[in-house]
Amino acid sequence: MFSKEESRQLRQEFWTSFGKSFPRKWLLYDTKIKGVAFKFHFDTKQALIALDLEDVPKAIGMENRINCWEKLVALKGIFKSEFLPEAIYEEEYFLENGKEISRIYLALDQNVSIHNKNTWRDVMEFFNKNMSLFEAFFEEYKDLIKG
Repeated sequence: MFSKEESRQLRQEFWTSFGKSFPRKWLLYDTKIKGVAFKFHFDTKQALIALDLEDVPKAIGMENRINCWEKLVALKGIFKSEFLPEAIYEEEYFLENGKEISRIYLALDQNVSIHNKNTWRDVMEFFNKNMSLFEAFFEEYKDLIKG
């Protein structure tokens, strides 16, 4: 077991190491589409990359999320055949805090843990390879998704 402080330090060390091993600027929140963001996630059970669609301010909120989701579903065949065949589409995905979002993600959950440094290299390579493909898809089709 790790204390909260030890866990925090390991997480910080992982993300610093990832940034040094694969130095590049990731899209993440800079998609230019409100409510659409890429995410990296790594905890004690799994690592995943995701494209999250969240409700944004009430004026456009749920409608924006639905419109983007419909466009991403329409592109699903291309995305899965040319970019990430194992990607999972979930229109209703619930975060740990109970918030509902729509999410497209790819997980690595075979014996990985942010507390186990022996798994870090595999996770970093998984992140780099698959997020690069995810971003390449997004760059190619963002005008259509934004629509």
